[in-house]
Amino acid sequence: MNETIQLGEISILVTRKAIKNVHLSVHPPEGRVTLVAPSGTRLEVARAYAISKLGWIRSQQKKLENQARETPRQFVERESHNLWGRRYLLTVKYHDAKPFLLIDHKRITLTVRPGSDVEKRAEVMHEWHKSLLHDVVPPLIAKWERKAKGESNRLFPATNENQVGKLQ
Repeated sequence: MNETIQLGEISILVTRKAIKNVHLSVHPPEGRVTLVAPSGTRLEVARAYAISKLGWIRSQQKKLENQARETPRQFVERESHNLWGRRYLLTVKYHDAKPFLLIDHKRITLTVRPGSDVEKRAEVMHEWHKSLLHDVVPPLIAKWERKAKGESNRLFPATNENQVGKLQ
């Protein structure tokens, strides 16, 4: 059950759960405040607790407000992009053909039609990244499934299909 407490300009979402202690949190990036309280807590008690922590809430919101944020990408020449923990510089080329991307050891080359806007370049990058994940993730899942199966056979040898028939 979710309720809201309004303390001036601060809105606090109150959730009741089967827990023992109260948990007050300020969430990035905009400083949203939540309070999780034990099931039997009255709303007035939760409000009094929030009022007692008002100074802390404001200081946390101020920290989040002053925290450096990543600027929105413009998908322009020499813009830095991170992919799997590595930094790549973007090169934008204009060619009257279907948009595509190439990646080498330090650079991502984005080829788009002349006059394409930021949204179109962002869409091409997003679709490319999505297809890249579709190519990489299934083999990783298969690899970990094989490892997990091998681990389960080592831990529980009687469950191995080859050995089940021998036990009977």
